[in-house]
Amino acid sequence: MRALRFVDKKLSLADVPRPERPAEALVRVVKSGICNTDLEIVRGYAGFEGTIGHEFVGVVEMADDAPELIGKRVVGEINAGCGKCDRCLSGDPRHCPARTVLGIVGRDGAHAEYLQLPSRNLLVVPDNVSDEQAVFAEPLAAAFGITEQVDIGPETKVAVVGDGKLGLLCAMSLGLRSKPIVLIGKHRRKMSIAEAHGAEGVLRGDVTPSMHREFDVVVEASGSESGFATALDLVRPRGKIVLKSTFHGTPVWAASRVVVDEITIVGSRCGRFAPALGLLSEGRLDVSGLIEDEFPLSKGVEAMAAAASRGSRKFLLSAAN
Repeated sequence: MRALRFVDKKLSLADVPRPERPAEALVRVVKSGICNTDLEIVRGYAGFEGTIGHEFVGVVEMADDAPELIGKRVVGEINAGCGKCDRCLSGDPRHCPARTVLGIVGRDGAHAEYLQLPSRNLLVVPDNVSDEQAVFAEPLAAAFGITEQVDIGPETKVAVVGDGKLGLLCAMSLGLRSKPIVLIGKHRRKMSIAEAHGAEGVLRGDVTPSMHREFDVVVEASGSESGFATALDLVRPRGKIVLKSTFHGTPVWAASRVVVDEITIVGSRCGRFAPALGLLSEGRLDVSGLIEDEFPLSKGVEAMAAAASRGSRKFLLSAAN
């Protein structure tokens, strides 16, 4: 099969054997989405080598332990746990110490014609959710998953720093809990996507001192060191900063301000897929405006280069082409 692989510090399209992990479902990938984490892996993040990609929608071709899934259109939770530890037995393998992560840690990913995951990781996509929408299940779950860790109500003052794909999804989904969400970004065109969902867009250069120390929760989703500094400026004393960025590098930030203002720092990674699919199925979010373009898998290297361009939105890969 064809797969987009990062090996020996080189990204290329390769012919590789179809995956054959025993006791796991085989999924024929229909579409996959290029994520900023994919771009960071190519820059050295996580030290991963192999097939990249973790956002996908596909059709189950084999599932010995779940034959009812065969032929179903699915998305998949990306963390595959051991199935034996306390975290896995509680139904949450996201922090299993032995987990593999699709296209990120120890497991080949979704920018390929086929992938494998445990059948328990797969969720059937509702009929009224298109393939293009379903690809957003993973990043939307990551964005809305903030509500698992931080209480956000109608009166919570929330700012999101960063108008990339994840930042937009954070502003759009958290806006279902609290309005208005303030989105700090650099691109009017991109911020307009979240503004159509009720967010208030503010250019980074237009952030004024009157906005400092005003927000109960600030989500840092810019993937830049300056984003951390902006989040520290915006959050109120005893407020919360939610870190969503994964990037290659070690940021430097004013830890003393965290101590003096008693700020809580919350790391937030993966969310549950079921709520995200629910939001898409109920029509509560329109993700179509986040799509920039679609490439065939055969042009995956070119698609990655396009996705890395400044100000771009989501690029999709179609394994069928």
